[in-house]
Amino acid sequence: MNTNTDNNLLDDWLSLNDIQTKINNKLESALEENYSLSLKEFYVLYFLSQTSDKQLRLQQLQEMVALSQSAISRLVDRMEAKNCGALHRHVCEDDRRGVYTRLTELGEDKFKRALVTVNQILQTAYLEDGFQKELRTLIQQTQKNE
Repeated sequence: MNTNTDNNLLDDWLSLNDIQTKINNKLESALEENYSLSLKEFYVLYFLSQTSDKQLRLQQLQEMVALSQSAISRLVDRMEAKNCGALHRHVCEDDRRGVYTRLTELGEDKFKRALVTVNQILQTAYLEDGFQKELRTLIQQTQKNE
């Protein structure tokens, strides 16, 4: 590959990363301000809400949210604490080494309220002047360079 192509790819990647960072910051700020949730905590609620029994093994959540074992454990501890009560942790009946985290009714309610805010922010970001065009252009440029 020549240097111009290499620089174009990197420039495209940095532009895409910048868009994501700006949206993440808006989401993080709104979730913290309105629901006392971090974006990672919201993702935990989201992933749990998508399962039929509203529970996942801690290891599955760790991979889905992209946190270390200790970080996901601390996050679940905070969300399980009496002042939050969004999650409930329990040991797997079949495999005593497995720990499951279940979404509580309180957690599901918190998720549904926060989801409205997340969707509003994403919709606003997607409709911002030039966002869709810029994203489409970046995707097309990346596809050309493959």
